[in-house]
Amino acid sequence: MSAWLPGAPCTPSGCVVPAGAARAVPGALLRLTAVLALVITGILLLPVGRRIPADLVGRWCRWIVRAAGVRVRITGAAAPVGGLLLVANHISWLDVPLLGAVRPARMLAKAEIGRWPLAGPLVARGGVLFIDRDRLRALPGTVARITAALGEGSAVAVFPEGSTWCGRGRGSFRRAAFQAAIDAGVPVQPVRIHYRDAGGGPATAPAFVGDDTLAASLWRVVSARGLVAEVGVRPVIPPGRHPDRRALAAAAQPRGGPEREHPAGHGPVPGRAGGPDAGPGHTAVARPRAPEYGLRK
Repeated sequence: MSAWLPGAPCTPSGCVVPAGAARAVPGALLRLTAVLALVITGILLLPVGRRIPADLVGRWCRWIVRAAGVRVRITGAAAPVGGLLLVANHISWLDVPLLGAVRPARMLAKAEIGRWPLAGPLVARGGVLFIDRDRLRALPGTVARITAALGEGSAVAVFPEGSTWCGRGRGSFRRAAFQAAIDAGVPVQPVRIHYRDAGGGPATAPAFVGDDTLAASLWRVVSARGLVAEVGVRPVIPPGRHPDRRALAAAAQPRGGPEREHPAGHGPVPGRAGGPDAGPGHTAVARPRAPEYGLRK
């Protein structure tokens, strides 16, 4: 792992708390089967995805989240058409279909996914853009590919934190992807994602952090009751509004809310003994690299 890579202090044992009463096993298995069936169908359709109406793709993305037993609330204006950089905070694998529900977009994903047998070529043909996170030298080429996609009128979805957080803390937005929006002369659409439990409080059960596995995260979500995904579509940032990528990234960064920005952690999580930042004297020594886009590191 390269030292320059962004990371988060969140871990399953320190941050993730089950959301209330668990669903019965048969019901959870049924939801898991439905999610997997929808995902597999989507992968098979990726090569022809650009010929599928955008509203149908958006519905399919909502169906995935609903099949997992999570209600979706989207607020704010509809995302504009044409070239668009979609940016959001990153908590869960659910974030990917949630952004697709806002506007179908080409995702930025880890290069390893493109090397998967069968699925890799299908995903690549579907328009996914890849980033080699272990090679800093490759970053300008990635930015150039994002710029080209935006210039062609595509929407590109990016999680600029570069790592998943549990939802009670957040990382700073990295600036590289914003340079692509500046170079292509396209707007930036900030999106804010929260997860809440049945009582309306912040939920960490959907988080996919640290050394968590996709199987464990999937089961935690489909077993939970009353989870709600809140997706806030913030006002679009038009091209030319900010002079450089630093200012543009700062403008797109979420502010306020139940989570707070803190590079060393976010304090103990209710329901957990301690957490990634167990007290005022705690110093983060290691920042584990969170799984991204369905991969365990």
